[in-house]
Amino acid sequence: MFVGGDSIKGEDPNYSDQVSGFLKKLDQESLIVTNMGLEERIRGCAALTNCESFDHALAGFLSQEPWPDDVQLFQPYETEQILLPDNANCLAVQTFLKMCDLKYVVEYRTNAEEMSPSGRVPFIKCGACLISDFEPITSFVSNKGISLSAHLDEVQKADMRAFMSLVNTVLGNAENYLTWVDDETYSKITKPRYGSVHPFPLNHWLCFSKRRTVLKKLSALGWANKSLESVYEEVEKGCSALSDRLEKSRFFFGEQPTELDALVFGHMYTILTTPLPNNRLASTIRGYPNIVDHCKIIEKQLFDCYGEPDDDFEDIYNPSWPLHFKLY
Repeated sequence: MFVGGDSIKGEDPNYSDQVSGFLKKLDQESLIVTNMGLEERIRGCAALTNCESFDHALAGFLSQEPWPDDVQLFQPYETEQILLPDNANCLAVQTFLKMCDLKYVVEYRTNAEEMSPSGRVPFIKCGACLISDFEPITSFVSNKGISLSAHLDEVQKADMRAFMSLVNTVLGNAENYLTWVDDETYSKITKPRYGSVHPFPLNHWLCFSKRRTVLKKLSALGWANKSLESVYEEVEKGCSALSDRLEKSRFFFGEQPTELDALVFGHMYTILTTPLPNNRLASTIRGYPNIVDHCKIIEKQLFDCYGEPDDDFEDIYNPSWPLHFKLY
């Protein structure tokens, strides 16, 4: 599979020294007896070494542990509940974990958002850690010595981060706009799906509350008042930039996939295979054959559930929910 190794330092330059300090104390400090709970031991070491916080210390401690076999990935139900933005994010994380050849099991929960430490899906449970969202999860994995971008130089890594920001800013906001702002999509898709797993009147209240939260976020980002046409134009520009970067390569940085490839696949594939009242978003992506080919390559290598490699990707579009991935 696509596995590399790289050690990534935290944003705080003193972070690694603090972690090393309390890890040494964990081994050497006679005052911390072995029958104490793990949490108590880490709290004690964090205090002895002036580590910033217990959470900081715990994250550093657990990042040294190997990847367990019982990692769980939590997300909403695909058949009746999950929406376009969440589906894209969940697929991106699953793709990343598969590229790293890391074991995980998908756990479906109606209240996955409420369970998440950030209020967003997906999130993973790895040992005692709960980590949500694509970039924190990739950082957590990198701290275990596994990185898809280990072969890149610093300039390439900066480029990769810039394009990941573009994907989140353009495709992520466009998905939220269509799901929560566009009245037709909201009434025909969003409202019935989001509230489907909750009883009346809770289903209506939760949907109203979520819409208000998303609109507030989009407003702060300057997206809430955009016209639908301007949203499509933004997506067109974003796809053009990604297509220019990809050119004729299999992946964005040569023959090996990176975190960017997982993120792009998650969003592009979900848009291409998700039925919406207006299919223009998918049509825009189909106007860039190399991006479609990029999706075909990853889909065949990691999910392999649609026949022979030379099958036409157009046949993958299935106007029904959910995506029928062969995930395991």
